[in-house]
Amino acid sequence: MSRTIAIVDYGVGNLRSAQKAFERCGHAAEVTRDAERIASAPGVVLPGVGAFGTCMDNLRGFGLVDPVLDVIRRGTPFLGICVGMQLLFEESSEFGPLPGLGVLPGKIVRFPHDPERKVPHMGWNTLRIARRSLHLDGIADGAYAYFVHSYYPVPADPTLTATATPYGEEFASAVGRDHVFGTQFHPEKSQQTGLRLIANFVRLVTGN
Repeated sequence: MSRTIAIVDYGVGNLRSAQKAFERCGHAAEVTRDAERIASAPGVVLPGVGAFGTCMDNLRGFGLVDPVLDVIRRGTPFLGICVGMQLLFEESSEFGPLPGLGVLPGKIVRFPHDPERKVPHMGWNTLRIARRSLHLDGIADGAYAYFVHSYYPVPADPTLTATATPYGEEFASAVGRDHVFGTQFHPEKSQQTGLRLIANFVRLVTGN
């Protein structure tokens, strides 16, 4: 098995930024759409930006849906970022409803119209720790992270919510179950908070 973390390349996402963040944490990460490399990786990252439907179409077009689902079924540590996290849910209302990967129960919805709240939600905001996990080790309640999004997850199971963030009402800004974790914020843009989360993911991958 390779020791290099696989960052899934399906034509969307801040691929190089995510790769550099792992390198800053002292661990090799490879941007790839090779199914065998993804299958053999000790940890897999699914980034994403743009529209949910386009991202799902790209995953299908590159033949990556089954490889992603296979590594999740096998228990490989898995990190979804922004739309990459949203794809883990059952469906999205963005130009939809559109089906997602169905790994986590729930749906993706748009922020409601509010003249006092701009959409997309863009910039720094706080994380309330709703449920501690190894991914959040060393991240303080109230830590700041960087967001760029108009849609957010509504988990069908409230225990999936790892962090919540206020924007009008609170929304789930990180979710997780077992070896699968996802962030609505961008850890690769979230300075020390994000680097700590990525370092924690590396620790889960390596067992160190």
